[in-house]
Amino acid sequence: MNRPVPRIQIVPSGQRPTRGPSRLWWGILLVLWLVSLAAVWLIASRMAAPRLAQTQAQLAAAQQQIAAQQRQVESLKQRQVNLAVSDQISRAANNEVQASLAERDEQIAALRADVAFYERLVGATAQRKGLNAHSVEFASETGGTWSYNVVLTQNLNRGAISEGQMRFSVEGVRGGKLTTVSWNELHQKADAPGQAYSFRYFQQLSGSVILPKDFTPQRVRISLSGDGAPVNQTFDWKSAGDGAGE
Repeated sequence: MNRPVPRIQIVPSGQRPTRGPSRLWWGILLVLWLVSLAAVWLIASRMAAPRLAQTQAQLAAAQQQIAAQQRQVESLKQRQVNLAVSDQISRAANNEVQASLAERDEQIAALRADVAFYERLVGATAQRKGLNAHSVEFASETGGTWSYNVVLTQNLNRGAISEGQMRFSVEGVRGGKLTTVSWNELHQKADAPGQAYSFRYFQQLSGSVILPKDFTPQRVRISLSGDGAPVNQTFDWKSAGDGAGE
């Protein structure tokens, strides 16, 4: 028969079971571990401090160098922009000067031509000739119109003033037939007045006319009516402006 085990046992002194390390020993070990960590951190800090300061100095110097290089780059960029703008201004000014010189050359050439024409007209060796059309020039314009430039001259009577009206008609081909476009048709008016002139030696008359569609001009017939006998001259359209009047 089994006997029940008593809940309370009496053990003689000196025969108690051996226990693990006490809490005091665990506390001592923890303190020693913390002290070792602090010692390691202190030693590492003292050893790394000089290198850290040197590294921070190198970093500061590198940052200063980068900032200086950035300022230099910005300065170079601004200089490049200034040079580009200056070059653009110089080119524009040069183009303007070249255009102005070309325009002056054209004006000088025109003035020389006028002087030569005037010398031929009124010079001592100039051929004496009464009222006549010296030249006729036509040029196409936008919108289908034609500008004309007629130069009238006279040097037979140098003291007289020639006055009157100028008209012209254009002869050509239209629809396979010879056609003459009158002064009124050129101006699209039923009774277009002639163009007045009044000069001593020469005068330039200009204006614009309209040619019919599908019309091919061939000749221009100039009519001058004034205080003297009427003058009629014919110029070839293709060679208009060469002064070769018939």
